Amino acid sequence: MRKLEIADADIMRIAIQQEIVRSEESRYDHRLHGLLLITGGQSCGQVAELFGEDRRTVQRWVKAFEAHGLDGLREGERPGRPRSLDARQWAALGKDLRRSPTEFGYEAGLWDGKLLSQRLRQHYGVELSVRQCQRVFRDMGFRFRKPRPQVAQPDPAKVAAFKKTATSGQKRGH
Repeated sequence: MRKLEIADADIMRIAIQQEIVRSEESRYDHRLHGLLLITGGQSCGQVAELFGEDRRTVQRWVKAFEAHGLDGLREGERPGRPRSLDARQWAALGKDLRRSPTEFGYEAGLWDGKLLSQRLRQHYGVELSVRQCQRVFRDMGFRFRKPRPQVAQPDPAKVAAFKKTATSGQKRGH
């Protein structure tokens, strides 16, 4: 029997990997298949190479399975770093952001990451980078609003004076 081949195998491999990453359930199934190969005698390195994963990733799957069974392969809450602001401060900051920065003595008319970083440092004693402050906006449900530039308007008095003084033979504006 002739070996079957998939056309554009490299592209299809990337597409399949993207599909696996797309959903939590797909990632769980991916880990199950990896463990199935390991129980069949494949090494973590062989499975990692076949699946396009790092060897240590596959080793973590095995350790999680040994420690917690099938539940160890499911994705759970990732603890992460605790928030820098407590619930009371978080609520107060939300109220602050609903007000104009000018009410707090800032020159800017709209909040941005840099201004929020400054407010947090001065008022709450919390140091956050501009990027983290942009995440705070998102987490609080705010969306980015870019100020629209003001188009310069002509001075009516100068326009009128120009019209009166320009001769009919001159090209205007040159």
